[in-house]
Amino acid sequence: MKFSTRIDADMPAPQLFDRVSDFNRLEQSLIQRGASVSRIDPAKEPGTGIGWDIAFDWRGKERALRLEVLRFDRPERVTMSGESEALELTIDTTVIALSQTRSRLVYEADIRPRNMRARLMLQTAKLGKARLDRRFDKRIRELVGELGEIPVPGS
Repeated sequence: MKFSTRIDADMPAPQLFDRVSDFNRLEQSLIQRGASVSRIDPAKEPGTGIGWDIAFDWRGKERALRLEVLRFDRPERVTMSGESEALELTIDTTVIALSQTRSRLVYEADIRPRNMRARLMLQTAKLGKARLDRRFDKRIRELVGELGEIPVPGS
C-alpha cells in the first residue's frame, strides 16, 4: 500500500532538505510521541548507514521496527527502509526546488506485508484508503512543522 503527499514550503530547497533530514530532531519527535528510539550506528553526520531500532505501542500491542537510511543524496533525496515482524516499509523523501525561495517536499511511504495476517490487515485498510490518505497528509504536515519553523501553506 502506497501513501504520498506533497508539501510546498516558502524556503530554499537546501534549507528544507536540511530540516527534513535532521535525524536528531526526528528522534526527539518520535520520543515525544511515546516511541522508544535507539540508534544502531551512532554516527554524528547524517548519511547512508544510519539506522534506528524503534519500539512503540500500536492498537494495544508493542511493535518494533528497524529503520535504516539506504540513500542520502544531499540536497534532493533520502530513502529509508524498515522492517518489522509483519511489514516492510520504504520511505522516500524528495525535495524539489521550485524557485530560489520556494521548494516542494514529496514524501512517499510504501508498506508491504511480510505474512498473511499483515496481508489481510492491508487489504482491509484499502477499503478506507481515502481516509487514510487524509490522515497521512495531516500527520506528515504536523511532522514537518515540528522539525522546524517551516512555513507550510495549508497546515
